[in-house]
Amino acid sequence: MFHVIDERFFVPLGSPNKIVYWECICKLFSVLDHQLSFGVERDVLVEELQYYFEQAQAADFQEEEVEGKSSRDKANWMIRKLEYYGWIEIETDKSYVQRVSFKEYAVKIIRTLIDIAEGKQIEYQGYIYTIYSLVRSNTENPGIVLMSIVENTDMLITGLKNLNSSIKHYIDELTKYKTPAEIMDVLFNDYIENIVDKAYHRLLTSDNVSKFRPEIVERLESKSQSKSYIEKASADLASIREISRDEAEELVYQCIHQVVDAFRNMDEILSEINQKNTQYQRAAINRAKFYLIGGEDVRGQLKEILSGIGEKMNEESMDLGGIYRIDFMEELVRLYSAAVLDEKSLYTPIEGKKAFEPVAIGDSAPDLELRNEKLQRMMEKLAKVLNPEKINQYVSQNMQGKNIIYASELPLKNTDDFVKMIYVRLYGQRKNMKYKIVVKEEIQYNGYRFRDFEIQRKD
Repeated sequence: MFHVIDERFFVPLGSPNKIVYWECICKLFSVLDHQLSFGVERDVLVEELQYYFEQAQAADFQEEEVEGKSSRDKANWMIRKLEYYGWIEIETDKSYVQRVSFKEYAVKIIRTLIDIAEGKQIEYQGYIYTIYSLVRSNTENPGIVLMSIVENTDMLITGLKNLNSSIKHYIDELTKYKTPAEIMDVLFNDYIENIVDKAYHRLLTSDNVSKFRPEIVERLESKSQSKSYIEKASADLASIREISRDEAEELVYQCIHQVVDAFRNMDEILSEINQKNTQYQRAAINRAKFYLIGGEDVRGQLKEILSGIGEKMNEESMDLGGIYRIDFMEELVRLYSAAVLDEKSLYTPIEGKKAFEPVAIGDSAPDLELRNEKLQRMMEKLAKVLNPEKINQYVSQNMQGKNIIYASELPLKNTDDFVKMIYVRLYGQRKNMKYKIVVKEEIQYNGYRFRDFEIQRKD
């Protein structure tokens, strides 16, 4: 890689002045990106950086070489440094005017870094529709089109893997949040906005792969059996790649099979994305419920004990083995591991043979009152279990024939009502529900603070 990219290229972004370097790079890139070419007179860029260093909001700059220098001197120094580190190159034209341009690899890296910083999400439909259109097209250069199909398929698979990884990242980060409010905030504002609304929901609806996959696979398999297509595509690739016709033909078959296999095996990663999305939402709800549990019963006391242990371990940055070093654990409960068991604990006394004497079974009547009491408790417990069907019924009852209501119009008298509202919000993303949701502004109602949302009846 460093035969192409200057080995000093990443030094600015790893230095104490990395924020200043990055902001200056973005300023220059903004100017150069609006030109017909990436070459701009040096004086224009010096004036742009000079203006930056004169601003009060400019990042702190700690560099002995320019300490006490004017803003213009700092601007010239920055351009020299970026040239030294391999970000830009300076050429002098026939009029003896110096022109600055970014290196080719620098442009690609800057665009990628800006996309990451801005949280830009992949548009799956763009890749899928491009592949679909290319597969259906009739062209005189099938080899070039085939390589475009492969490239777009690779970008689509990479995007799906990144989405899968993003959900896993949110699951791993969930343990950082310590209160129900923080957990609900990251679930509804961060996770829903950045994952569900921007990528996951579209993947299940407008960007759904299943709408285009059958025809894509069918047409590619048909092309692989067409002798004329293989010959034309092989001729194109042989010319582009400067390889023999036999190697080009093998490459054509390889590319077709690669794309077909990718679309056929896409269900596996889509299924994993669905499972992780469900896992994250369930983990967030369960963690919030855990923090809401309180009381003097055994469940509440265990919750307090585990919360105290977790807080202590986080305060002192302990690993899992650090639980044995917490002082109050000695008096609370003793946790230890045993490598060797005492042989007496495995001893079973020998019992002599005894004759079996059957005992008559008495004809006793069941305690109907106790039975009905247990049955009542069990039915009450089952009635509290929420699922999509119950949430659909709950929403229908509260809509009372209306097409649109707000979440703030739902009953909200206690924690159980708030939990139901949470499930209405979560299940509203599913396509098999009888309603859909549109998120609105944050409100405070009956002591609860949440982002209100419209509940719209589906046609």
